[in-house]
Parts: sequence; structure tokens; C-alpha cells
Amino acid sequence: MTEMEVMRVCGEDGIRKMVAAFYARVEEDDLIGPMYPKDDMAGSEERLAEFLLFRLGASKRYLEMRGHPRLRMRHVTFRIGEAERDRWLKLMGLAMEETSVPKSARDFLEPFFAQVADFMRNQVSE
Repeated sequence: MTEMEVMRVCGEDGIRKMVAAFYARVEEDDLIGPMYPKDDMAGSEERLAEFLLFRLGASKRYLEMRGHPRLRMRHVTFRIGEAERDRWLKLMGLAMEETSVPKSARDFLEPFFAQVADFMRNQVSE
């Protein structure tokens, strides 16, 4: 499956619903929730949705709004180790399940999310 095929089966609405389900969990999460801006959860949700739509080839709005993603730079102020990476992946997996992301799209998205989440780590495992 390619990025465009993910968009074909999920659509922009499906990606946005998945991200909304993810953020509903993040807001209540004791480990990664505190990393997110309580006063701008909607903005944070919108930025992730726009990033994913950009990465999946559906829109260039993210680039127009934020420029190059520079993900590590944007997250450097947060302590991200294995536990945080794994929790992020767990919550996103639950969001994909809740919003019925098709298996074919999950088979593409899960390795992508795992690679990006691991790349974001800035803490060495003990």
C-alpha cells in the first residue's frame, strides 16, 4: 500500500477522526498527556492531522502553515524515551482501532508511526 492508497481508503475525514480519537486518549494519559498544551489541544490535534495529511500526500497545508516538519527540533524540549514512545504508539493503535482504520491502511501506518516515534526518542534507555 502507498500513501495515496491510505488516503483513498481512509480519506481526510478518516484521518481526522483517527487523530481526534488519539487526542481524546492523550488528554487523559498520565505519561504523555502532560507533554501536550492543555490550553491548545485543538491546535495540537490540528497540527498532527495536517502533518499526516501532508505526509500521506493529500495536502500541502502543513508546509504552508509550519514549514519543514523538523519533528525532532519541535519535540526536543520533551523527554521522550522508550516508555513515551510505546505509550504514543499504544494510544494511536487504540485510535486506529476505535475509528475502524482498515487493516490495509494500518499495515502501512503502524510501521510508519513506529519509525517516527522511535526517531523522536531523545532519552537513552537504562
